[in-house]
Amino acid sequence: MAGGLVALLDDVAALARLAAASADDVAAAAGRAGGKTVGVVIDDAAVTPGYVVGLPPERELPIIAKIALGSLRNKLIFILPVALLLSAFAPWALTPILMVGGLYLCFEGAEKILKSLKGEKAVDEVATITDPAALEARQVSGAIRTDFILSAEIMVITLNELTDNGFATQAAVLALVGVVVTIAVYGLVAVLVKMDDVGLRMMKSGGGAATFGRGLVRTMPVLLKALALIGTAAMLWVGGGILIHGFAEFGLALPEVAVHHAAVAIGSGIGAVEWVVTAIGAGIVGVIAGMIVAGLLHLKPGAKH
Repeated sequence: MAGGLVALLDDVAALARLAAASADDVAAAAGRAGGKTVGVVIDDAAVTPGYVVGLPPERELPIIAKIALGSLRNKLIFILPVALLLSAFAPWALTPILMVGGLYLCFEGAEKILKSLKGEKAVDEVATITDPAALEARQVSGAIRTDFILSAEIMVITLNELTDNGFATQAAVLALVGVVVTIAVYGLVAVLVKMDDVGLRMMKSGGGAATFGRGLVRTMPVLLKALALIGTAAMLWVGGGILIHGFAEFGLALPEVAVHHAAVAIGSGIGAVEWVVTAIGAGIVGVIAGMIVAGLLHLKPGAKH
């Protein structure tokens, strides 16, 4: 009896060690794969604050929570199963799907540039909706739709880094990356949109805290505008980079080679400079691709100019 119990405990210990090793493998794979999605994550975090513009301050956090739940649903219920099925039965489809998503990001970035050049503001459209419930529903649904594209890019980029792993590891890593990215993005967004409220409360307390609070209140509008610019740049950089790598996989390596050679020539072995040049090159490709799509869409009969 004692011998059987000892054997059972040994088996349990062995399973525990195996589970721990598997968890370590999943965490390591998630770290490597998640690092590849940083551009899309920046884009997601930069775009989302714009969806609470024009809404009552007391509704900002509940709205962000709704968007975060929608993002988790996008990633775990819709995108993850489809991505795993594609990886198992049609891996050739991953690159074209990535490129379609990348082209959409380029188009969105180009549209923002065109609207800025025309002097159009998204806030004007929001201000025309007088029903608070309708405005909130519109903002949440719009944010979740945008998030779906960004989430799909995050999940497919992650999966693309896991081609040598088994099905179970792929599923675990995708789920882990999806949850961690969602918490990180929307946690950061929640902090950003409430910083002005924090500043206002600090101003009422007097002393050095009041001075710091005034600084926060003055800084946040500038920071949010900067985030909007960063979001647009990230759309173009990420979308252009996806297109460049996709073209290379289909045999059209010239854009990737040209950007790489420019990065090496200008960077002269300095990694940070090479990265910046590569991002700029990808952004230029993103602007060109996005403007082409935007131009074609605006040429359609009935399109708004």
